[in-house]
Amino acid sequence: MSADIRTTLGLRPVINVSGTMTSLGASIVVPEAIAAMAAILPHFVEINALQRQASAVIARMTGGEAGFITASCSAGVSLAVAGTITGPDLLAIERLPETNTEKNEVLLQMGHVVSYGAPVDQAIRIAGGKVVMIGQATSTHRYHMENAITERTAAAVYVVSHHVVDYGLLNLKEFVEIAHARGVPVIVDAASEYDLKIFLAQGADIALYSGHKFLGGPTSGIVAGRKDLVRNAFLQNMGIGRGMKVGKESIYGAMAALEAWETRDHAGIRARETGALVLWKETLDGRPGVTALIEPDPTDNPLDRMRVIIDPQEAHITAWDLAAALRSGDQPIIVRDHEVEHRYFYLDPCNLHPGQEHIVATRLAEELDKARASNAMIATPIEDLSRHRFDGMLRWPD
Repeated sequence: MSADIRTTLGLRPVINVSGTMTSLGASIVVPEAIAAMAAILPHFVEINALQRQASAVIARMTGGEAGFITASCSAGVSLAVAGTITGPDLLAIERLPETNTEKNEVLLQMGHVVSYGAPVDQAIRIAGGKVVMIGQATSTHRYHMENAITERTAAAVYVVSHHVVDYGLLNLKEFVEIAHARGVPVIVDAASEYDLKIFLAQGADIALYSGHKFLGGPTSGIVAGRKDLVRNAFLQNMGIGRGMKVGKESIYGAMAALEAWETRDHAGIRARETGALVLWKETLDGRPGVTALIEPDPTDNPLDRMRVIIDPQEAHITAWDLAAALRSGDQPIIVRDHEVEHRYFYLDPCNLHPGQEHIVATRLAEELDKARASNAMIATPIEDLSRHRFDGMLRWPD
């Protein structure tokens, strides 16, 4: 086995049980994508011609009419929105984010206004879109959306994510039905979703995916859908898209990752992930103050995660302090802790290298045993998490 490059770079050798998180490098890139990138890097190509080849692959894989590769799914949101505002008007494309039309409003359910590292509504605003929130955080009804559509409405954006409110909102089919009745195109942000065809099949005009999450490609975004709208989004590379450009290696690497998706041993991958979850459950079951639940993915991806619920009185440690303990030390383990104030975090096995599941099990047992042996409960005030959440970023690069 080759040496771990992270040691050479002075980086911590983290073990990722958080999932396909951009802040950790997203995913393990598949061999096919690595080979494709290495093959094309020494050569010059006409980028637009390569994107034309990518369009054919994307169309076949998604059921869309056309597609292209951009810097990320977030970039895809901006480019798709911009395309609905400018159309093919090259001067309007150059002027963004300033617009010369009143048709620049973009509908977004309030329960979909989430952050994936940056606010989703910001991706709309930098494209010149004026965000129109519909409904409330936990409820959107037909009349909210129907009455929000006017002659100024350029598009409607629908977000598929474990971060969104998962009840009381319009589902995609109804969202599309309402929008299309008034001639409004629907853009779906499906960054971390397995099913590459369902959103266009349910009527979305553009579907956006991350190439570097479950697909295991290089950092990239995939724009797919109706040809005229995809073309208008692609034209934004002459405007705001210039700062979102991708190189030949990302285009070809994403193409290779898409094609590898067709032949991937999905059943074998699920079996290995299930093995890790069973191991962790056996490690945690019976421990005081710890409940381990294997749960399905909330957006219906075909995978499970483990919810680790902590009763601090019994376990002698809070969920957030246990998460902090796991990410310290010589082998940092990064859990999915976006809901940790509810006394639980998740373990996601999708990005493990062989054998790392045993390291995770050992560390869990060690940290829980250490906490139980302590005389006092380990309980950092939850307010400290919020107070100090951005300290590291604000000190960067120090």
